[in-house]
Amino acid sequence: MEFLGRDSEVRRLNRELARTGSFSVIWGRRRVGKSRLLIEGCRHCEGLYTVAENSAPEVQRRYLASAVAERFPGFADIEYPTWRALLTRLSVEADQAGWRGPFIVDELQHLMAADPFFAGRFQDWLGQPGRNLCVAVSGWSQSMMHRVVVDASAPPLGRAVESFALRPLRAGSLADAFEFRRFSDLVGIYALWGGMPRYWELAVPFGEDLDEAVDSLVLDPCGPLHHEPEHLLYEETPPATSLRPLLDVVGSGARRLGEIAGRLGRPATSLARPIAALMEMGFVRRELPFGSDPHSGKRSLYRIDDPFLRMWFRVVAPHRAALTASPPESRLRYWHRYRRDLEAVAWQELCSAAVPKLHESDHPLARFGPFEPAQRFWHGSAPERDIVARSIDGSRVLVGEAKRSLGCKNVGRLLAGLTNGALPGTRDCDIIPVLFVPQADDLPRQNELGFVVDAESVLSALR
Repeated sequence: MEFLGRDSEVRRLNRELARTGSFSVIWGRRRVGKSRLLIEGCRHCEGLYTVAENSAPEVQRRYLASAVAERFPGFADIEYPTWRALLTRLSVEADQAGWRGPFIVDELQHLMAADPFFAGRFQDWLGQPGRNLCVAVSGWSQSMMHRVVVDASAPPLGRAVESFALRPLRAGSLADAFEFRRFSDLVGIYALWGGMPRYWELAVPFGEDLDEAVDSLVLDPCGPLHHEPEHLLYEETPPATSLRPLLDVVGSGARRLGEIAGRLGRPATSLARPIAALMEMGFVRRELPFGSDPHSGKRSLYRIDDPFLRMWFRVVAPHRAALTASPPESRLRYWHRYRRDLEAVAWQELCSAAVPKLHESDHPLARFGPFEPAQRFWHGSAPERDIVARSIDGSRVLVGEAKRSLGCKNVGRLLAGLTNGALPGTRDCDIIPVLFVPQADDLPRQNELGFVVDAESVLSALR
């Protein structure tokens, strides 16, 4: 698949790779595209790209020396008894050749996990006076990489001049990857694969045949993504397989902490740390209603954050035995059972993400922005709202509802209904009613009651 949707990340990385002696760190979930980003950056500046292997330190050094020998012939002709010896020799060879890098090590967590002393040795090497070699590293162990990057004193990544988490591709890039005729069809694609480039790459050859893509890649026990969440948890450092039951419960629809704890047969107070770990890894998201205290967790809801994982824990996890014993047409029935609900959640998620960007579009709603990040609203018996966002100047509040389909006769009634019910902190604000519907060919984008926003506007805002 063509390298796309990473313009800002490429600029950010290339800026640092061009600086003498810089040190950059990229981390993120497996399949998110870290290696591809580093390879693209390496191409533009004659760097050296290497990959750490999950092996013993002696073997790791041998493999790394072989990779370095591609630039410095003879580098692998000797054995390096320590990391200090290998890294010191690399610095000497680079200085003698006038080579400023970048020297890129992908999947660094393998080196850190195999040798508890590696981090200190690497930090000492990075801190050597007069080091001219530009270095960049990456890792997919979310917990390990996040922990050492956030802690500025942690060796060795605390020395990073540039560090950032690589996030899933923005949904606006779907139109470049998948040749679908309608923007509304891309909502279904996002509900399946989210923004993970590797999933897109696997799905693109199936074209518009979503049934075949889902069955071949996910539902079929031999499919490459059938065991994906289990691999993601196992390959964390340390393995996070003990968190699987929590994902099963949240993925099955438990949203409140008390309900989650009840299904697990555990006290709610015991879940703070495992939920925090899943949030750190990007697997679970915490939601707070609009207008609530962000420091209070009393009204918090939790959901699986990634669309693919939402689909897997709803469709695959509870039906593994049936999927194994069934032919393709029977396996697909399980996905069809949940497809509409999954697409509804994905559509609402896309709309919320687009709201802060709509002021940059040509939609009539743009003149009322920019808006703050959108939230849902729920409280007791009050009407629930899918999308609520305050304007930056505080004078207006966008109140929206995300619909998968909508008839012309219902537009006025639904827009008028969005002005009913008080929202906290909005007494002196103008309410802007908005309906979000993927396909809105016959609907005006604005009328006297409010606005209609379709998938084309949403996905264009998310480019």
